[in-house]
Amino acid sequence: MSVLMVSGTGTEIGKTVTTAALAAVAVAAGRSVAVLKPAQTGVGPGEPGDVDEVLRLAGDRVTPVELARYPEPLAPATAARRAGLPPVTPAEVAEAAAKLAAAHDLVLVEGAGGLLVRFDEAGTTLADAARLLDAPVLVVATAGLGTLNVTTLTGEALRARGLTTRGVVIGSWPTTPDLASRCNVSELAEAAGAPLLGALPEGAGALAPEEFRARARDWLAPELGGDFSPSRGSLPAP
Repeated sequence: MSVLMVSGTGTEIGKTVTTAALAAVAVAAGRSVAVLKPAQTGVGPGEPGDVDEVLRLAGDRVTPVELARYPEPLAPATAARRAGLPPVTPAEVAEAAAKLAAAHDLVLVEGAGGLLVRFDEAGTTLADAARLLDAPVLVVATAGLGTLNVTTLTGEALRARGLTTRGVVIGSWPTTPDLASRCNVSELAEAAGAPLLGALPEGAGALAPEEFRARARDWLAPELGGDFSPSRGSLPAP
């Protein structure tokens, strides 16, 4: 199965826009793509969620699937409990991803927050779903001060569970990078224990969809279908 889990070192760091870029590049290469969001929190009935944002940016050739939705912007386990709704389980995520993989070339599974955010009261996480699927995990990280610590912790958590870190992507490269951001570019790969596979410019999600799709290849490394290479100085311009 061609399933890639997209996790992060925290919340609001660019996972959804990174997922959209991955989808856009794959679609442009002629691949069929599905995006699976196991647990959408902080969004009410009828409101657009993360899969809708991916669809808007990457185009309607992407198959969007959302398994569960909880209205409060909390960790999935907490949001489910407070809403009186059943939580999503790793088995449900794995089953849905496997079905999508049978009909698509690539399935992108976007987590909620960081890797070990709880799905349910038993403490299961996206990492458990990745293990059931034997799927690699792409880590989305921030650029600035503090990112090396949380990226290292995420990499260690993946290795401790026998999971493969596909690489790390900077979810939002600042328009005016500070000293910490510039230094971290050369250290993120070591922190993650996996290669740096891209960087999206700050504000990428605000681009017109047509421009987003046209530029997405510039933000992702060849391993992800793009042209990005930090050694060539190809960090994205704003």
